[in-house]
Amino acid sequence: MATNMALKRARKAQRRKQVVAEKRKLGALETSLAGRVRRAAEMPVQHCLLTESLLEVGLGMLVLARGPTSHHVTLSSFLIDVFCLGIKDVTVQSVGAEEFAMYIATMGAAAPMIPVEPSYARKLLRNVAAWAQSLGFPPHRDFTVAERMFGEVSAADCEVDFQFGRDGKPVYMPGPTESSSLIRLRLEHLRRTLGDDGFDLEAPV
Repeated sequence: MATNMALKRARKAQRRKQVVAEKRKLGALETSLAGRVRRAAEMPVQHCLLTESLLEVGLGMLVLARGPTSHHVTLSSFLIDVFCLGIKDVTVQSVGAEEFAMYIATMGAAAPMIPVEPSYARKLLRNVAAWAQSLGFPPHRDFTVAERMFGEVSAADCEVDFQFGRDGKPVYMPGPTESSSLIRLRLEHLRRTLGDDGFDLEAPV
């Protein structure tokens, strides 16, 4: 009898541990990047902005902001290199209206940002990521998750045919945070895959 009671208590304790573990797992998911993106994707699009000169100068930002109102949004921002490296950086954060305005002002200090259709933005991101990947440069590690914030927005609704690189060639523009060893590795990779005349090298504008 005592043995049976001990077994029942042990099983009950094990079930409690499993329930607690599941709750912790669910809580971690809700606060994770994937959880925040999933919740944001269910909210209305409040802003979708792109560096106006991106396709001309090669480097710029794309920002998608979703929220119940424009007073508090979750934004995903993508640093894009349409000349060579594709999606260089990704940020997801929740901000209020004033902080969002300051963020956009800072991002647009070098070049103005303009509104674009979300379908245009999503197609641009997917296409440039695939193009850079074909050159051997995968997108930022958070890109796949952050891109889901577009939710049901369909890239197929955009009919623009994007062209990347310049004059048919990739153009590698080393950034200020890239180490000399990273620059050397990327140049060696480009020479191996494209040849000395298959790409151009220059400092960013």
